[in-house]
Amino acid sequence: MMKSRVEEAVSRFEKGYNCSQAVFATYADLFGMDEETALKLASSMGGGMGRMREVCGAVSAMALLEGLKEGNTDPADKTAQGRTYETVRDMSDSFASENGSIICRELLGIAAREKSAAPSERTKEYYQSRPCTKLVACAARIVEEQLLADKME
Repeated sequence: MMKSRVEEAVSRFEKGYNCSQAVFATYADLFGMDEETALKLASSMGGGMGRMREVCGAVSAMALLEGLKEGNTDPADKTAQGRTYETVRDMSDSFASENGSIICRELLGIAAREKSAAPSERTKEYYQSRPCTKLVACAARIVEEQLLADKME
């Protein structure tokens, strides 16, 4: 059985990884993916996909992890594809019910994406002014409850 990794995901975020990397890289090893590949794969999903403030990167990470766990490789297998989509919807619904949305800009309370794609400087004020640490923890907990329940202590 596995101990919770929620704090590990939060720690990754607080070390400067984006929300998607923090969640995805914390669990990708359970599905045979090395850390470097996991960090690269999830890197573009941060900031609501390339800082466009669309779907929260932590939510995208949950979907990517479901793909590693149950994703189908046969385009004719619509049943498997449907199961994966259903799990992604369930996890996203859980996240939205706790946080009010899965959309980055709505979670941050901003009107639209910023003009710049440059990531924000990670300062004490940054962490205090944004809900992202809590959102990373929420997504990690949902992964453990809904994807990894059979592996948890």
